[in-house]
Amino acid sequence: MDRLPENDIPMLVSAINFLLRDEVFDNLDQVCYYFDKDRKQLEAKIATGGFHYDEKQKRFW
Repeated sequence: MDRLPENDIPMLVSAINFLLRDEVFDNLDQVCYYFDKDRKQLEAKIATGGFHYDEKQKRFW
C-alpha cells in the first residue's frame, strides 16, 4: 500500500487496522511516520466517523 484511502473513513480505518493487525507496523505512530501523516490530525479525521484508537488493542473501533 503506497497511500492511505483518506477520502473514505471506514476504508481508512480498515486499512490502518489491517496494517497493524498483520504486523506491518507495531503502532499508530509508525503508520503515521511511514505515510507522513500527523497523528493528531489523522485521529481527528477518523473520529468524525465515530471511530477512536485503542492503544492497548492497537486498532480503531
